[in-house]
Amino acid sequence: MRFFHLSDLHIGRHFHYYNMKEDQIYILNQVVQAAKEEKPDAVVIAGDVYDKSVPSAEAVTVFNHFLTELSALEPPIPVLIVSGNHDSAERLEFASEILDRQKIYIAGVPPMDQEEKMKQVEFEDEFGKIVFYLLPFVKPGYVRKVFGEGEEKDTYDGAVRGLIEREEINPGVRNVLVSHQFYTSGGQEPIRSDSETVSVGGLEQVDVSCLDVFDYAALGHIHRRQKIGEKHAWYCGTLLKYSVSESRDEKVLTLVELREKDRDPLIQTIVLSPLRDVRKEEGTLEEILKRAGQEEGKSRMDDYVSVTLTDEKELYQPREQLEQAFPFLLEVKIDNARMRRQIREEEEVFDLSDPFKVFAQFFEEMQGRSMDAGEEAVLKNILEEEIL
Repeated sequence: MRFFHLSDLHIGRHFHYYNMKEDQIYILNQVVQAAKEEKPDAVVIAGDVYDKSVPSAEAVTVFNHFLTELSALEPPIPVLIVSGNHDSAERLEFASEILDRQKIYIAGVPPMDQEEKMKQVEFEDEFGKIVFYLLPFVKPGYVRKVFGEGEEKDTYDGAVRGLIEREEINPGVRNVLVSHQFYTSGGQEPIRSDSETVSVGGLEQVDVSCLDVFDYAALGHIHRRQKIGEKHAWYCGTLLKYSVSESRDEKVLTLVELREKDRDPLIQTIVLSPLRDVRKEEGTLEEILKRAGQEEGKSRMDDYVSVTLTDEKELYQPREQLEQAFPFLLEVKIDNARMRRQIREEEEVFDLSDPFKVFAQFFEEMQGRSMDAGEEAVLKNILEEEIL
C-alpha cells in the first residue's frame, strides 16, 4: 500500500502581511498532479488543515477545491484527515458521516467518553490488512471522561498513551497512526522552526515510545520534515515555508509504501516547486540592489525576501528602495557595528535589581503603553507582599 503523508497545510495563513492564498492553491495543485501520476492508495492529512479555528470563507473554498480535485481522480483516492491544534475539531468534523461515503474520512474530535474509540479506516493489499487509526489533537481535558475513576490522565503523554492502550491494537496486522501532537524521544525534542506554536516548559510533550505498536506513525504539528525516535514515526513537514527560519529547508511531498508486516516502510519524497520561495539577502544596500538588478525578470524577484543590511552609514529610505526591487519584501534588519554597540550598551544599562522597573518595561513592550496609576498600585502591593 502506498499513501501520501501531508500535514500542517495552514490554509488561510498570512506570511507577515501577505495573503498566501495563491501560494497554497499552487502547491495543492501540485499534490493533485502528483496523485494523478503516482496513484496512491490514500492521502493522509495529519492536522492543521486551516490556520485558524474559524477559517475564512476563502480558506474553506481553497480546501474544498483541493478535496474536489482529489475526489475526481480515477480510481478514487480515499482521504484521511485528523484535526490539529489550529483547527476547530467540531467544524472540521461537520458532515463527516456523509463524507465517509465519498471516502473522505475525517476525525475532528477524539474519543470523549468510555464508549468511544478512535476512528479506524481499513485497507487491504497483497500482504493483508492495514488499519489506520485517526487520532485528532488531544489535550488531557478533552478525554477526562474516557478513563475510569482513578485512571485520570492529567498530562498530554498520559492522555495519548491511555487512548492508544485502550484500543487493544492487533500486533498481527499492519497498523498506522495519524496524529497531531508534540512528540519527543527520551526528552529530545524535534527540530522546530519559527512558524510553529508549541507551549514552553514541555507541557505538550508526548514520548514517542507510546507509538511502538504502529508500523508507521504519520505525524503533524512540527513544520520541518524529520524522523522522531528509533521506530517509524515521521513528521512530514509543511508543503510551504512559513517562516524565514525555513529558508534553507527543502519542502517535499512524502510518499510512504507499506510492505509486508515487520518490514521497514519505504519512504520517498517528491520535490515541490513553490510559487514563491523564501530566502535571505545580506550585505550593503548597494550590493543587494545590484544583485537584484542582475536578477531582474527572473522568478526570484518575486520571492519572499528577508533583508539584513550591513551598511555603517545612515541610508536614505532603504525600505522603499528595497520594495522596488523585491515586491514581497518581508523585513529589513540592520546588523552593523553601531547597532551591535547599541545593543550591548542597552544590556549593560538595563538594571535588573529593581523589579518594579523591570516589570514596567515589560508591560510597556507587551501592551504598547505605560501602566496607569491603578495598575502601578497593584504591582507595588504585590511586590511589597513578596518582600514581607
